[in-house]
Amino acid sequence: MKIAAINVYQVDLPLKEGRYSWANGKYVEVFDCTVVEIETDSKITGYGEVCPLGPFYLPAYGPGVRTGVGELAPHLLGADPVEINKINHIMDTALLGHPYVKSAIDMACWDILGKHTGLSVCDLMGGKFGESVALYRAISQQAPDAMAKNIAGYRDEGYTKFQLKVGGDPDDDIARIHATREILDRGEVLIADANTGWLMHEAARVVDGVGKLDVYIEQPCKSYEECLTIRRRTARPFILDENIDGLQPLLRAYGDGAMDAINLKISKVGGLSKARQIRDLCVSLGIAMTIEDSWGGDIITAAIANLAQSTPERLRFSATDFNSYVTVQTAAGSPKRDNGCMSVVKGSIGLGIEPDFDSLGSPVAQYS
Repeated sequence: MKIAAINVYQVDLPLKEGRYSWANGKYVEVFDCTVVEIETDSKITGYGEVCPLGPFYLPAYGPGVRTGVGELAPHLLGADPVEINKINHIMDTALLGHPYVKSAIDMACWDILGKHTGLSVCDLMGGKFGESVALYRAISQQAPDAMAKNIAGYRDEGYTKFQLKVGGDPDDDIARIHATREILDRGEVLIADANTGWLMHEAARVVDGVGKLDVYIEQPCKSYEECLTIRRRTARPFILDENIDGLQPLLRAYGDGAMDAINLKISKVGGLSKARQIRDLCVSLGIAMTIEDSWGGDIITAAIANLAQSTPERLRFSATDFNSYVTVQTAAGSPKRDNGCMSVVKGSIGLGIEPDFDSLGSPVAQYS
């Protein structure tokens, strides 16, 4: 089997809530999403997606995905897409860095491999654990009472895990955490996610101010060293996200005792192949994971579900259903939230999705 053509689509994904706000006044209202279609000479076609959280969250941005795919495409045409390790070697040789660019291509190759073998990506990645995957809901940054009200609404939809967007003024953030934890019951999970937004003295004030609450602290500061300092100043369980972008940072953090759990974002590490490597190492080391991505729609949600449900349940802290946040459906067959959980659709082959070309429109770039 050979790659015969690579087609690239761009689609805007508006938010149902209108705006998603997080640390230091950052926000997004419409996400710039890229879908990659890989056609083969065997008439099997695979799909992948990448959707950066704006240009100011990670070193990634929407138009950069499409430019990067244009750089990679000439090196990939004629390659066998089911030889996924070779595909990744080609990409890493042809384009240094830029892991997010490679993610959609790698994802599409897994979709092709599943269709070629008649198996789901979940099966290919080790098999299904459990009947469903528990989801968290991100709570956009607002005033404390508004965030508590949003949590109450999402509890009614079945969510029991909530990622509170903080990383602003320390006094406001302490109030946000207290107001939201107050309405939650025992067993419901609250994560205070600063998204690198605090300076160390601000983070120190917040962790002291919520020191008696049942709350996780996530990625308080920008650098790994700053986060490690705050980790050593608090007894609250600790999550790292932005700093864990590969195997080496994970091993360093594990050796330093820098976290209790990580957020594993597919595009941040370069695709499903590298996410699976990190996932398997975390399983061996006993590190719990939230399995997700930077953002996305139906195709990314399907990829998250397949990777998450092939992860042992005890190590699966949570996952994300991004397709429930946005107003545009880009594919049929993607998992849908059911009472705060999702699962790989029964009988899925590959990622289990079929693109909605009415939403995707015509390709913005074609390589053959």
